[in-house]
Amino acid sequence: MANFRIDRISEEVRHALDSIIREMNDPRIGGTYCVTRADVTRDLRYAKVYVSIMEDEKADGMMQALKKAAGFIRRELGYRAQLRYTPELIFVRDQNIAYGAHISQILRSVEVKEEHADDEENQ
Repeated sequence: MANFRIDRISEEVRHALDSIIREMNDPRIGGTYCVTRADVTRDLRYAKVYVSIMEDEKADGMMQALKKAAGFIRRELGYRAQLRYTPELIFVRDQNIAYGAHISQILRSVEVKEEHADDEENQ
C-alpha cells in the first residue's frame, strides 16, 4: 500500500515539476527536454528528478540552471503539491531517451545500407 502512495506522489511531483520548469524565464532552459521521472524517498524529504535533454550542446547549461534554481522550484512545488513536506530536489540528467534515439538512427542507417546493397545486386 505504501509503495502505491509513493508512486502516486512521485508522479504528482514529476507532473508539477514539468509545468514549473516550462514556466521559468531562464534563457538557459529551453529546447527539447522532458522530466522523465521523479523518485521521492519514503519520508518525502528528497526527490531525485530525472531530466532528459535532447540537445547535447544545451545540456550542461540547462542542468546548471536547474541546480541553481532548485530552491525556487522547490518553493513553487510546495505551493502546487499538497504534501506534508516539500522534498529537496536533486536534478540528474537522464540519457535513456537520447540513447534510444541514437540506437534508432543506427538501425535506420543499417536499413538504408541494406536497401542500397539490395538495389545494387538487382541491377
